[in-house]
Amino acid sequence: MAGTAHRIQERIETVVEGKAEVVRLALTVLLAEGHLLIEDVPGVGKTLLAKALARSLDCTVRRIQFTPDLLPSDVTGVTVYDQHRGEFEFKPGAVFANLVVGDEINRASPKTQSSLLECMAEHQVTVDGTTYPLEPPFMVIATQNPVEMEGTYPLPEAQRDRFMARVAMGYPGPAAELRMLEGHTQTNPVEDLQPVAGTADVVKLIETVRAVYVSDEVKHYVINLVGATRDHPDLRLGASPRASLHLVRAARAHAVLGGRGFVLPDDIKQLAVPVLAHRLIPTAEARIGRRDAQQIVADLLDRVPVGLAAGGAHRT
Repeated sequence: MAGTAHRIQERIETVVEGKAEVVRLALTVLLAEGHLLIEDVPGVGKTLLAKALARSLDCTVRRIQFTPDLLPSDVTGVTVYDQHRGEFEFKPGAVFANLVVGDEINRASPKTQSSLLECMAEHQVTVDGTTYPLEPPFMVIATQNPVEMEGTYPLPEAQRDRFMARVAMGYPGPAAELRMLEGHTQTNPVEDLQPVAGTADVVKLIETVRAVYVSDEVKHYVINLVGATRDHPDLRLGASPRASLHLVRAARAHAVLGGRGFVLPDDIKQLAVPVLAHRLIPTAEARIGRRDAQQIVADLLDRVPVGLAAGGAHRT
């Protein structure tokens, strides 16, 4: 099954130049049944990555361009009255797809952003008291610009906590940017991408990920690491229990991509920053000292030992 995942990764990398680690993380989140937040300045390939992943899979895909005038019903759907049939009918919104690409999610109002909360957490939509399930696999890939940019609304804590991981694209290296100039100026390479896996293949991969073994030692390490964020003096808000669950799920998918049926502490260490950092809120003093959440998680990885029973780690 790992071979299928590697084919998907290789297909995406044909258009997303020089970003192997970012592509691998996106695939990890998909197989872990999570959602991905891609944050960076405009023009570095956030939407390109989301589209490339979508086109590499033979699944249903919908794209939502988040704007200030976007309504929650545009996302989830609406119940309308059919005069000919004399009854109400549900019109599904854009969220009814296997892969939902939410472009510039933080340009929409907080009310519209919150319409995704139930979808992302429970894979279902409730409209006018009726619940409609979302077919698996279901993944939201959202892009956002830094909140300092004009016309953006910060994602609330509850919304950020629904995303399994956050990743920044970063600027490409000179060689990758040169290949982009040579290959992207005349045609759009995303349009030529052909799927290398279907819905059934992704579901099988997800089932394989669920069966990956996680030892008690690794579970205790996750609990100690996440617990350390809750007592850290530089953090006003630590990671939630959902963060612990997401970290273990992501580690399982990371192990499968590595050809293993078990999780190692190294899987946790490699995923801790993208899975935990976006959920944390540094104190004002930490911000003044230019200590961000990523640095704090990196410090905790150096200080929290592997192998202690839950609650036995040294708290900062």
